[in-house]
Amino acid sequence: MTIEILPNYFLKDDKTFALDEAIKLSGKIAGVCYDKEGFKHLENEPEEKTLRRVNMTLNNGHHSVYDHILINFNLQDVPKILAMILNNEHQYTTSEKSARYTPLVKQNNSIITETEEKLYNKWLDIFKIKIKDKYGYIYNDNKIQKLAQENARYLITVFMPTQMIYSTTLRQINYLASWMQKYIEQAKTPFEKKLAFYMQEFLDNLANINVLEARLMQNDKERSLSLFNSNLENQEYFGDVYSTVYKGSFAQLAQAQRHRTIDYQIEMLKEKEYYIPPIIADDQTLVDEWLNDMEKVKAVNPQGEIIKIKERGTYEAFILKCKERLCTAAQLEIMLQTKETLLKYKKALETTNNPLAKDIQKYTHGARCTFPDFHCPTDCQFKEGKTLVRKI
Repeated sequence: MTIEILPNYFLKDDKTFALDEAIKLSGKIAGVCYDKEGFKHLENEPEEKTLRRVNMTLNNGHHSVYDHILINFNLQDVPKILAMILNNEHQYTTSEKSARYTPLVKQNNSIITETEEKLYNKWLDIFKIKIKDKYGYIYNDNKIQKLAQENARYLITVFMPTQMIYSTTLRQINYLASWMQKYIEQAKTPFEKKLAFYMQEFLDNLANINVLEARLMQNDKERSLSLFNSNLENQEYFGDVYSTVYKGSFAQLAQAQRHRTIDYQIEMLKEKEYYIPPIIADDQTLVDEWLNDMEKVKAVNPQGEIIKIKERGTYEAFILKCKERLCTAAQLEIMLQTKETLLKYKKALETTNNPLAKDIQKYTHGARCTFPDFHCPTDCQFKEGKTLVRKI
């Protein structure tokens, strides 16, 4: 794993972060709230005055001024699961390489095993045949290839290396580092220990590029990484806010995390379960073969491994999710889960005579192109997609 800082005001010639200068700027910004003459005056104040303010804010926990410093990281060969951890903390912007649109290419010294590569290619061919047989009338070979890749990647480890541009603030990256330190200290299971290994590598890289400040990493409030929970209750609620629990794959969770106004937590299952792509679900021979192949890679935690997911948010945020995921272009697994939650939400609102019951009704007639308050710029012309019964 390597991490670089994209060019910015605080990038030094040796490609490390000018932490001292960033801290000083934050110290000046901290004076804005009470300086009568404004920031221009603070820019030229004596350095010792700035540093006194720096020490005060860093030591008393008033760290918000350090959110003004945005850092753009170029993360290379970062494990997918670590990217998901970063993407679950909402103060960020990310652009990540998509396994949906790019084929698996095993690099030298890659963490991906030969078994994974072999099974990926095997099922890539199977999916292409199945998709073409059922949907060749609507999808061309290029689209079929992408859909086959999307499904074959379920067999690849959730620790597979990926690349992403990750932008967050000086405060947030230090908070993340402190929460990772806490996770590393408490790791017990093989999955946790493997993840802890990569977290430590991540922290070592951050130290090497000089973005860690010990006083921002004190974690006095004992906060933890938001993604993990060891005891998710099955209690659900649907009203102006909602909370629901369901099972889904790692791959689905990665899709869901793009909705940053919604909170997600996960819990690993005690007994392994795996997602079965609907395109093969009506062929028991293929289903058995799929599950057998999943067992061959279970030790690497494939992206098709099922986990328990808790989703919480507001009614408005969920409707926005529907406007994104109830679509032919959306990943099938998350489309089906969003549809299931929508129908559950509708039933709960009707049962409790909630005023929102009338509003949610207009979103239950099919894909987002049927919504009265959504305009689709490109008609897919795909009936099974619009009625949300497609199998790919």
